Amino acid sequence: MALALAILSLVLPGPAPLSAQSPSAAELAERIQARYSQIRDFTAEFVQTQTNPLLPRPVVERGTVKVKKPGRMRWTYTTGDRNETVSDGTRIYNYARADRYVAVADMPDEDDASTALLFLAGHGNLTRDFTVRLPDGQPEDEWHLELTPKTPQADFATLTLQVARNTLAFRGLVIVDEQGGTSAFRFSNLRENVGLTDREFEFTIPRGVEVR
Repeated sequence: MALALAILSLVLPGPAPLSAQSPSAAELAERIQARYSQIRDFTAEFVQTQTNPLLPRPVVERGTVKVKKPGRMRWTYTTGDRNETVSDGTRIYNYARADRYVAVADMPDEDDASTALLFLAGHGNLTRDFTVRLPDGQPEDEWHLELTPKTPQADFATLTLQVARNTLAFRGLVIVDEQGGTSAFRFSNLRENVGLTDREFEFTIPRGVEVR
């Protein structure tokens, strides 16, 4: 649930595709940032796989996501406990449906990517806020770019962006925390700039639940 407190198939006009020859990490970060700056909103389905040294096996969940810049997100899990995380641009609501409580937190400052997934909602900047590198073993049809925050963050140690080689469209995101736990997201049915409204990110606290 804490990781839900970081996509994207239509291709927008933007920087020319990178060649098949490996770019530098800095060049790739600049191109991804430039492309992502053109995206106002997006919707997708996702599969999230969580691993943790304390878990006997990976936990796999599915759901849908809507994001609108700046700072609006709605992550709706359709499996497991069917939790939901909503940011309305001012506050973040984490609804633990099975446990009947809602955790409410203020949105971080606009330039603070202190929550990994808020990067997707326009918080933070690849070239300004992260040290970047290209991990070994790059897939043939994707670039994987590892990001380490220049200012240490409480809820993640690194992010790895997964983008298509020919278009730089996002395909996934891997979050690693300081304890070695990972949360990997893969996206499908991605649609960009669909015209989401602010109302789609409103959250009403259900009656009878605890508010923390």
